[in-house]
Amino acid sequence: MWNLRLVVALLAFRLLTAQPAPETGPSPALLAASRAPVLRPGEGFAITLGDGEVRAFGEARKEAPMGSLAKLVWMRLEGAEWSSSGVQYRCKGTDGPFVCWNREGHGRVDLGRALQESCNLAFLVWIAGSRERWLQDYGPDAARARLEDVFQPFLGRRLPLGEGLPPLTAAWVGDGDLLRTSPEAFLRWLMEPDQAEVVTFGKRFLAGYWVEFMDLFGKEGWWFKTGTGPVPGEPTATSAWVAGGRGSALVVLHLPRGRGKQEGMVRIREILGLKP
Repeated sequence: MWNLRLVVALLAFRLLTAQPAPETGPSPALLAASRAPVLRPGEGFAITLGDGEVRAFGEARKEAPMGSLAKLVWMRLEGAEWSSSGVQYRCKGTDGPFVCWNREGHGRVDLGRALQESCNLAFLVWIAGSRERWLQDYGPDAARARLEDVFQPFLGRRLPLGEGLPPLTAAWVGDGDLLRTSPEAFLRWLMEPDQAEVVTFGKRFLAGYWVEFMDLFGKEGWWFKTGTGPVPGEPTATSAWVAGGRGSALVVLHLPRGRGKQEGMVRIREILGLKP
């Protein structure tokens, strides 16, 4: 107990006496990644250093089903509401007609863990609740307009024409071909001022337990959202996505067919020159 009190006291002293970290600019590894990353066949990588410029490499402009990145779009649309209401869900692997990618289930999850684990069922249940609230608050036509306004960059012309709010099925959390993007397109979407809250949620939920503490010392860590997406025409095949950032830098990586989200994390760290 004494040692713990000593550590707390020392940390408090450092917080009180710490000076703001000098602005040193992007690290050499980050600059290298923005100039000539070493990519493998089929990989697409896009990066901005916060200067408004997008650097795109490999298959960065090739569109593919966005898969789990759709959950970040939902954070733009409903993240503030879900966070303030403290949503929770017990994932058992199935829920009615829906099946989670983890057939054994994720157990009880809050918003942060559901985002980290990419729990489809939690998001679908929360989306269903939001859908009912929208219908009551806005009416069917205004609710549809609200949904389309946020998701339009990823819908193209694939949403059937009609009136009223469409069924919010698993396609809206990235299952299937309804929502598509490319590394460059998704990076540009993250860079828009309207998406500042998405980046804030990324830092809050996806950057590790100590990120807020480390921010006090000017040592902000990376946050990453990993996930998989389907491959059109191949029901059992997937590709992998990673989106993330550090400070004002943002990155998006797509790995081709047959690569998973764990390999995505390995590759993004290799490209950015981060320790394993």
